[in-house]
This record gives sequence, structure tokens and C-alpha cells, in this order.
Amino acid sequence: MRDSETFTSHAARCHQEAEDATLANVRDRALRSEAAWTAMAQRSLKSETSRDARQARELAEIASAAGVK
Repeated sequence: MRDSETFTSHAARCHQEAEDATLANVRDRALRSEAAWTAMAQRSLKSETSRDARQARELAEIASAAGVK
């Protein structure tokens, strides 16, 4: 499981906790946590996408240098 998936899972758990909360302060805390996990997931996804693209370019360069198509 990638970090972005883990962070998204935590955000979903916090969202559910907020929906189930009967106290306003508990709901607010869960919503803040959800927002934080969501932001971390977005940053992580951006990094993962960039890393995947870089690795694909590196593999293509290696294959090209080796004469593999």
C-alpha cells in the first residue's frame, strides 16, 4: 500500500468519526484531522506520481542504451 492510500484511508476514518460524533468538539477535531490527512495524501500522491514518471524515464533510458525496444 502506498503512503497516499494509507493517508486517504485515515482521512476516511476521520470523516466517519466526524459523522458519528455527537459532541461538537469531537466532530470538529475529526474534521481537522480529516483535512490534515487529506492534505498529506495529496502531497504524497504528487510525490509518488513524480517518482513513478522519473523511474519510467530512467528505465526507458537504460533500455535505449542497451538497445532494447
